[in-house]
Amino acid sequence: MREAGSVEDISYFDHAATSWPKPQVVVDAVVHALTDAGGNPGRSAHAIALAASRLILESRTDVASLLGVPNARDIAFVPGCTAGLNLALKGLLKPGDRVVVGSTEHNAVARPLHALAAAGVRVDVVQADSAGRIDPYDIERAVAEAPTRAVVCQHASNVLGAIQPVGDFADIAHEAGAYLIVDGAQGAGHLKLNLAALGADAYVASGHKGLLGPQGVGVLYLAPGVDAVELMQGGGGSSSEDPVQPTARPDRYEAGTPNTPGIAGLGAAARLLSAEGDAIRATERRLTRMLHEALLEIPGLRVLGPPPAEERVPVVSVVHERVDGDRIAFELDSRYRIAVRAGLHCAPWAHATAGTSGSGAVRFGIGYGVTEEDVERAIRAMREVCA
Repeated sequence: MREAGSVEDISYFDHAATSWPKPQVVVDAVVHALTDAGGNPGRSAHAIALAASRLILESRTDVASLLGVPNARDIAFVPGCTAGLNLALKGLLKPGDRVVVGSTEHNAVARPLHALAAAGVRVDVVQADSAGRIDPYDIERAVAEAPTRAVVCQHASNVLGAIQPVGDFADIAHEAGAYLIVDGAQGAGHLKLNLAALGADAYVASGHKGLLGPQGVGVLYLAPGVDAVELMQGGGGSSSEDPVQPTARPDRYEAGTPNTPGIAGLGAAARLLSAEGDAIRATERRLTRMLHEALLEIPGLRVLGPPPAEERVPVVSVVHERVDGDRIAFELDSRYRIAVRAGLHCAPWAHATAGTSGSGAVRFGIGYGVTEEDVERAIRAMREVCA
């Protein structure tokens, strides 16, 4: 029972930014790591440090199992999806290389590519349709135009909700001898994944969004045989006697003291999703469609992305022809205690694709813990705010 006026009374629709509230098992795992396993993992042989090392080993194994990765050493824990994408992009690309990328990317991809372009990497953008969908034929045609080092794409849009045919992109990239690098920030957790079968050479995920873990931790998967040049050239870790960064996975990408509480929380979330993920995803799909169809009926409101009958991640963004998005978000928060996000969502490319660069959009992100009651509350509120 939610208490009026309390945090529990908030209908939280900002899961595309970060999931909240966290499952209790995640909170318990973080507390356990801080209170009972607070040593420095891999650095000492005393009981508290060994307990921390076990937590990280168990979490790596559980995350790998959830994501369909046979060898857990192919999973590296990073500070977040942005850090992991920077590592993958800057570690696999060099001046003179060419990249083919979609037109709806988040700044976590767009900004590193901008920096790489200034250093001599050629970046060619393939236009998505206004709903955010990229035709594999357009990727194939772009790749065929010139030698290509990598195809880069998001698994799903944080603005438009559109899901890309990543498997098709992988086949196209590999046929041309190129890598496929995937921003999985909005895919992991919300989509059932088998990375070994998907074909991505690098797949990067946020720990704190659909994966339901704490903030400050993410996942970098590199397929067997794919090695990014490490960005860190030193730091504590294994092989202390050597003057260079170790080459063994995952040590090569995890210099320094890890975020043990965050990793432990992510491991607990992975175990929860392994057990209940199908049911959680089914609920997300049902509530997303319920919200989407109702918002389409509000006069003056445009819903971005694919139509309701087409599968999308649980993101529904809207633009009103009269009412400013910031005003809608403010009214929802102050009058109805409904948390959404307005603006460009760190994804100006996606808004340019949708034709909403000038207005931005109001985004509803559905996730773990959102109920049918929350959705009904949001629909009633939007009808009143947009009247």
